Amino acid sequence: MNTRKNSVRVGVIGAGVMGGDHARLFGGSIRGANLAAVADPDASRAVAVAGAAPVFTDPAELISAPDIDALVIASPDSTHHDLVLACISAGKPVLCEKPLATDSAACLEIVEAEARSGRDLVHVGFMRRFDPMYRELKDTLMSGAIGTPRVVHNKHRNLYAPDWFTPSMAITNSYVHEIDVIRWLLDAEYTQGSVLMTPAGDGIPAGDPILVTMQTTGGAVSSTEVNMNAGYGYHVHCEIVGTQGTVEMALPAIIRTRTHGSEQSAFPENWIPRFSDAYRLQNQAWIDAILTGGKMIGGATAWDGFVATTIAEQLVSVANTGAVAMFDLPSR
Repeated sequence: MNTRKNSVRVGVIGAGVMGGDHARLFGGSIRGANLAAVADPDASRAVAVAGAAPVFTDPAELISAPDIDALVIASPDSTHHDLVLACISAGKPVLCEKPLATDSAACLEIVEAEARSGRDLVHVGFMRRFDPMYRELKDTLMSGAIGTPRVVHNKHRNLYAPDWFTPSMAITNSYVHEIDVIRWLLDAEYTQGSVLMTPAGDGIPAGDPILVTMQTTGGAVSSTEVNMNAGYGYHVHCEIVGTQGTVEMALPAIIRTRTHGSEQSAFPENWIPRFSDAYRLQNQAWIDAILTGGKMIGGATAWDGFVATTIAEQLVSVANTGAVAMFDLPSR
């Protein structure tokens, strides 16, 4: 890998909300890295987030550029498969926002291509693994303080769903985070799951909110409410019930205000303020691994991306049918 002054030259593909946030982080918040370029079909969008870095309209040119060491892919989901394969072909580390690809077959192609390369080049942006709250939950479980985990309760609520959001995306775009982080928290695989969708009403489309239940190889059960139109803000919560106690997140607010006989704490409008620390810590761990030539500690691999997409697909296939998906994964 070519480096300059012990710094990884990072190219960001995609200049939307997520690409812009990655560009900001690599522009000055990540040790050992610098923002080297931004690519987006809309050059004006790329310029808006690139600062002094050059811009490209063709991501393939950015990937092949000799002065780019590593890539972040934050472009539309449908582009991820081809772009990740191009990074593997170029021998460059890549951090791809979820999903790794839009279907399990395409994810498996990436897993196999990375295996043929003989290098750990691909990581998926399941940033909750680096969130301090989730890390404390994991540490508590590992300490044995609450005994054996038996039930995991989750809330995943958004202020409102955009117009282009479809019912299945509550699973493939939102719940996919719980698929990954519960698996990581419990260090277990899933055996079966089901999805119950609520009927339409009061201006809310059918399938919102949904309730997903899953069972794991360790004997624990998870239940997750995914609510795309909660109406009050972005709110993620996790509670784990063990054989000797429970552990849960506190409210994800930085401050509380007490006035006029009441106490208030605010929820953010979207996920970026809530997980700002997680993104920073994830990106730092990725860069540290590149600089040392080691593995990204705690990060989601290409295989993890494949598992998440596969489970999501199988859940969509049984959503609101009353059927139970018996999960089927190939050998790793």
